[in-house]
Order: sequence, then structure tokens, then C-alpha cells
Amino acid sequence: MLVALTRAVSPAIGRCELAHRPRTEISYGLACTQHAAYERTLSALGCELVSLPPEPDLPDSVFVEDTALVLEDVAVVLRPGAESRQPETPAVARALAPYRDLAVIGAPGSVDGGDVLRIGATLFVGCSRRSNEAGIRQLAAAVAPFGMAVRPVPVSGCLHLKSAATLVAADTLLVNRLWVDPAYFGGVRVIDVHPEEPDAANALLLRRAVVYPASHPRTLERLMEWGLDVTTVDVSELEKAEGAVTCCSVVFEAPGRAA
Repeated sequence: MLVALTRAVSPAIGRCELAHRPRTEISYGLACTQHAAYERTLSALGCELVSLPPEPDLPDSVFVEDTALVLEDVAVVLRPGAESRQPETPAVARALAPYRDLAVIGAPGSVDGGDVLRIGATLFVGCSRRSNEAGIRQLAAAVAPFGMAVRPVPVSGCLHLKSAATLVAADTLLVNRLWVDPAYFGGVRVIDVHPEEPDAANALLLRRAVVYPASHPRTLERLMEWGLDVTTVDVSELEKAEGAVTCCSVVFEAPGRAA
């Protein structure tokens, strides 16, 4: 059984951290409606939802992916690079404790989950504003006992590594080459985003199903041409906060089931 940990939209989302997008008005009501539809999509695709309540004092807390990384044998409680986001982690740690033993990234390290892309037994970690060298070293030490390797990857022009590259199949990446060089990932197949949709590289792979934003129709056409099983969701209000479909959940196998 797949578990999807989510967190409701904060009523303070309008005060979210922004690095690359201009600040525009975010409709809290519409963001909540879109997030609820996103959760229903995860449920329809086989996920058991574990939903945390909203945090009125933590604007970015809906983007729960940045707070934790869950592997088969351990959950790593991350330390977000934005100081305003670091209070998000205790509630996430409590929610994950029934499922996994916990490891913790500590100061001065920082790692955002949006910078961590897993391909097999390798964690590719974006060297971004939000994930630093100390955090990447701590992550490597935490996962090494479980046979996982960590590889830093330079990124530029975007918030996170998974803004630039995500898996859409076990051996296939969706990539914006302007933000990351796909050569870092070895011999995987690559689908390029449409050049008019630079933000289109973020997709959420759930086994063989792909959850994808409705806001990138030209890149969606490319995914469909590859024969992928794609379900679209409208996350336009969350995109105003530099969110995307991977950001809003931490998905993992429940104990006792193979990943």
C-alpha cells in the first residue's frame, strides 16, 4: 500500500517564500479546493492519505515534500533551507514515526526534499539555495547504511532539482536542460519539456501512473506521445507559491510491502 502524507493549505500561504516567481495574489479558497482535488487524485491512484491539519503560522507548510525523505528502511527528517520553514518538521516527524525509524538533518546542514531525486539506489541532490554541502553530507551518512548513494547535482535558474527533472517512468526523466544537465543521471531516457513551458519538468510518479499539472499542455502532449499513463490536476494557485505536484506529498510504501 502506498501512503501519501499531505498537509492542508495554510491560511497564511500568501506570505510564502518566493525565489524565482513574482509575488501575486493567491486565493486561499481556490488553493484549498485544488489541494483537495489533488488529494482525491492520489487516493484514486491507490494512495492511503495521511493528512496533517493546516498550520496558520507556517505559510509554506502545504509543501510537505521539503520536510522529509522516506526510504524503505529509514525516514530522514530534513532541515529546509528557508529558516521560516524549519518549524514545519516536528509534526511531520511525529506522523512518520509509526512507519519508519527516523534520522535527522541538523544545523548547519540544510536539505529540501524538492532537491532529492531518487533513481534506484542513488539519491541525486540538487546544489541549490535550499540544500547546502553540510546537509548533503549528513544525508549521505544517514542513508549509506541502507545501501543508498548520494550524488550532488548542480542546478541553476530554478528553486529545486525537481523543478528541473523528475521521473515519469522507472527509466525515464522529464527534464528542462536549461536548468540541469541530464548527463548527471547516467543512461536514463529523457523527455524534454516544451521550450515554451520551462516550469513543466515537475511530475509525480506513483508506480506507473503520472500526476501532472494541467498548466503545461504542450509538454503533456509529449508525455502522452510516449504512452505514459497521465492524470492531470489543476494546481495553478499553488504554482503561484512556487509549488508543484511533487511538493504537496511525501509518498512511500507502508511497512510490509515491497517498494
